[in-house]
Amino acid sequence: MAKIVMKFGGTSVADLDRIRHVAGLVKREVERGAQVAVVVSAMAGETNKLIAWTRDLAPLHDAREYDVVVAAGEQVTAGLLAVALSASGIGARSWLGWQIPIRTSGMHGSARIEQIDPALLNERLSQGQVAVIAGFQGVASDNRISTLGRGGSDTSAVAVAAAIQADRCDIYTDVDGVYTTDPRIVPRARRLSRIAYEEMLEMASLGAKVLQTRSVEIAMLYRVPLRVLSTFEPDGGGTLLCDEEDIVEKKPVTGIAYSRDEAKITLHRIPDKPGVAAAIFGPLADAGVNVDMIVQNVSEDGKKTDLTFTVSRSELHRALEAIERAAPAIGYRDVTHDVSVAKVSIIGIGMRTHSGVAQMMFRTFAEKGINIEVISTSEIKVSVLIAEEYVELAVRALHAAYELDTA
Repeated sequence: MAKIVMKFGGTSVADLDRIRHVAGLVKREVERGAQVAVVVSAMAGETNKLIAWTRDLAPLHDAREYDVVVAAGEQVTAGLLAVALSASGIGARSWLGWQIPIRTSGMHGSARIEQIDPALLNERLSQGQVAVIAGFQGVASDNRISTLGRGGSDTSAVAVAAAIQADRCDIYTDVDGVYTTDPRIVPRARRLSRIAYEEMLEMASLGAKVLQTRSVEIAMLYRVPLRVLSTFEPDGGGTLLCDEEDIVEKKPVTGIAYSRDEAKITLHRIPDKPGVAAAIFGPLADAGVNVDMIVQNVSEDGKKTDLTFTVSRSELHRALEAIERAAPAIGYRDVTHDVSVAKVSIIGIGMRTHSGVAQMMFRTFAEKGINIEVISTSEIKVSVLIAEEYVELAVRALHAAYELDTA
């Protein structure tokens, strides 16, 4: 008997009609003989509303109370879906994070899952009962509700699948799989039937919003077979995340991702000496700022240089405050920032065995008159920072250059 986890995002459970539709999809799997655990998000728009209410009452609020408020969205959906399943003749019970329990770290608002006890879930599943689990939440060491950060329901689903040793985890969303790039920009973008865990991890971290990054990490670590499917066209095939060895033809580039959530910070005339990088990035780390791309100019005189790095726009203010506090230790002349930038990335495991991949990217940009401000690379990706106004042109040009619109 197959054991599967089905996860449904906010648009899939946006209203009662869609919840009934989801109940029908779950019922279909049960009638096929599967043991089913379902992980649900809050109804579309609910989490944003709860966050706005919290911030309106107190911009500087207790993170523990924030978690109590925002976790309520998933609780409502879990209860409603359990009711819908019961009404259709399927035995079901809702589960909150603390009831399983899903143990997390104490970082309220962005907790990480540390342990899941699968005993009770497995017992109920073996009895034929569907477990409807509120995603995005767990219980911290202080026995208070904790939440996993935006997109955390994907993480909940994959972690539950790993804990109960599910045969697969199906992520249902409003798209029918993972595409070579954003179809809204490139109408000829293709749905990928398979994608390697590593490629999906890069795409998720670089701006593709199909899956949350942490969920892909867990799937790769525990080798959870993971599929992305459409709630509204569930028989469309979807995309399977798998090991690199399971992909026969490895093209140089599998997909193109982009992110507009970028801000560039430049420190001018900093001392060119050992320890200055630590004086910059230590305070940023202490402030909880995640630094992405970094480039340091060559010092002309061996004494002073410029250093540029990027952060998310939401963290720009906090980053600038941290830099200002550390100014005496850094010794920069001045600091500038720019939010009119974006990151465009090419990703593909085929880069390991194909030469000239980056060169084609740079040549394509040169032909389109797009200036590259910062470059960052890894074994299977190349990312560049460009002016935001050129994002769509860049994505379309790269998609054509790497012939991603052909199978």
